[in-house]
Amino acid sequence: MHNMNRIKKLAAVVASAACFIAVEASAAGGGVALEPANVDRDNINSLQRGAANFMNYCSGCHSAEYVRFKTIGKDLDLPEKMLIDNLMFNAEKTFEVIQVSMPPKDSARWFGKTPPDLSLMARAKGVDYVYNFLKGFYIDKDSPTGVDNVVLAGTSMPHVLWELQGYQSANFSEHHNDDGSVTVSFDGFEQRVAGKMDSEDYDEFVRDTVNFLAYMAEPIRSDRRKLGVWVLMFLTFFFIIARMLKKQIWKDVK
Repeated sequence: MHNMNRIKKLAAVVASAACFIAVEASAAGGGVALEPANVDRDNINSLQRGAANFMNYCSGCHSAEYVRFKTIGKDLDLPEKMLIDNLMFNAEKTFEVIQVSMPPKDSARWFGKTPPDLSLMARAKGVDYVYNFLKGFYIDKDSPTGVDNVVLAGTSMPHVLWELQGYQSANFSEHHNDDGSVTVSFDGFEQRVAGKMDSEDYDEFVRDTVNFLAYMAEPIRSDRRKLGVWVLMFLTFFFIIARMLKKQIWKDVK
């Protein structure tokens, strides 16, 4: 029964993650080309920075209920004291998962919906999508939050990283088609208010954050790949032995 509830909860997380970002995606700036995130999930330093970014800027609204602090500390080579002092803002024990700091009822009232758990977000939508989403906020005076997003038009998420990126406006152009319809295309951003980071530093900040999200979506990836190498080596060795044995057994058969 416990396993069945766990499976149902996992399915709910995937569904909410997909809905939060995928709704109205077809209206996102007329189809924005996604810039490659180029994350490296084997880069421990990047993952460590991404973990700090997530806890400082994301965990106030978003949970990550499918990864434990203890697992993060082990995989990211973080001593327990460093883990507790620098990442565990809303937990007391290392075996706990990342819980949201904001009460769900309050977040639903403020944003119109409860922000989803981010454990599987990178896997549900892809790292390129999340990377461009976090870079895609622009000023929109008609939005309740004062911003919109070229990747997800009408998003209810505020620009929580505005202090780092600053504020930018988006340029769009309209193309009238032969059938009378109008296609809106995104033509780029224009910086309006400078942030604490320049564009390169901000890109690296977002890349580290998305890298950590990708790690959370599949914490066992590194172990699985290492195991896969050993399995392939064993199969290769077994194939060679089997081949030699076959030749030995059938050598006198014409």
